Amino acid sequence: MTTQNPTVADVRAAADRLSSVASPTPLDTSARLSALTGAQVHLKREDLQPVRSYKIRGAYNLIAQLDDEQRSRGVVCASAGNHAQGVALAGAQLGVDARIHLPRTTPRQKRDRVSALGLGRVKVVVDGETYDDAATAAYAEADRTGATIVPAFDDPRTIAGQGTIALEVVDQLGRAPDVLVVPVGGGGLLAGAITALQQEHPRTRIVGVEPAGAASMTAALDGGAPVTLDAIDGFADGTAVRRVGAFTFPIVRDSGCEMRTIAEGAICTEMLALYQSEGIIAEPSGAIASAALLELDLEPESTVVAVLSGGNNDVSRYGEVVERALVHEGRKHYFLVEFPQEPGALRRFLNDVLGPEDDIALFEYVKRNSREYGPALVGVELGSAADLQPLLDRMKASPLVIERVPPDSPMFGFLL
Repeated sequence: MTTQNPTVADVRAAADRLSSVASPTPLDTSARLSALTGAQVHLKREDLQPVRSYKIRGAYNLIAQLDDEQRSRGVVCASAGNHAQGVALAGAQLGVDARIHLPRTTPRQKRDRVSALGLGRVKVVVDGETYDDAATAAYAEADRTGATIVPAFDDPRTIAGQGTIALEVVDQLGRAPDVLVVPVGGGGLLAGAITALQQEHPRTRIVGVEPAGAASMTAALDGGAPVTLDAIDGFADGTAVRRVGAFTFPIVRDSGCEMRTIAEGAICTEMLALYQSEGIIAEPSGAIASAALLELDLEPESTVVAVLSGGNNDVSRYGEVVERALVHEGRKHYFLVEFPQEPGALRRFLNDVLGPEDDIALFEYVKRNSREYGPALVGVELGSAADLQPLLDRMKASPLVIERVPPDSPMFGFLL
């Protein structure tokens, strides 16, 4: 493996290699986000790649540079799902066998796509709870078999491949954007964008955005070196990385680019907005960049590009997406209510406590402590976040014993 940081020339060479497998993706103007921010917002639609994410760029660029002996030994990788699809397609196109390690959190939809894209050249192995667990198994496999590791982000060839997105943006706009916002997991896309733009277009403001529950690059920058997070929220599985790369970190650190974090609930709100307003099915990590735009201080009429990095979302997850969005927006709340075991108790709760726009979204008796009382877990969906305080006031005035379940309670983890 090369140990040199990638250059702009490496990114341009990667673009030439990719010309036969990854067509330039659209740069769509978002009227919704432009109106909300006052900027001219464009979405770089990497969800429209053949593998529905940008990961084909780095995977193909690396595998295409292997010699015949390396190709004969095959390749191995770890992935949360999108990189695996890139490796599978690249291996199928280049005639290279691949062994792909996925964490158990990888949605079924992504697992199935990996196998389909590999055209018989891929063996899928499910290892561990996180990307990092899968990566440990993949490196052990490479040591045992002599196969070439294809890192999801931490290799100069992978970084150069991801950086081709930034070159396309410049070509499509006819100039560099004022602001480029990209999602960050291990840092490959961010490091690639920096490599592609910083030397020739130093005035472009580059912003990396991480999910708040897996802010490994922010932790590395704060600590002065990559650190391993003790725990992460795996919801945004494409960016849920415990530790950023040894190659990506210094590129990001030395660039002085901005890093932001975004709450998982805000990501869910943006996923739903993309679907309802633009008809775009984005996975959680795919919606990170555009979700952060409302939290950035953007100049009016500035040209802003947000990379919509992937669309491999399992439709079965939308229930959780809606739930997280409602909680984040302050419209979904949970309470433990002790109901007296007598006729009319529930009716009085409905009439005296709930407001006209409030709705019971969940009602489950927990257990009966006695013949007189039965505690119930009640989920209430509000018409708007402003309805919460009036609801709490009515609860306080009620003779019922009512306890709110706060979002930071361990119990809340069983509800999402």
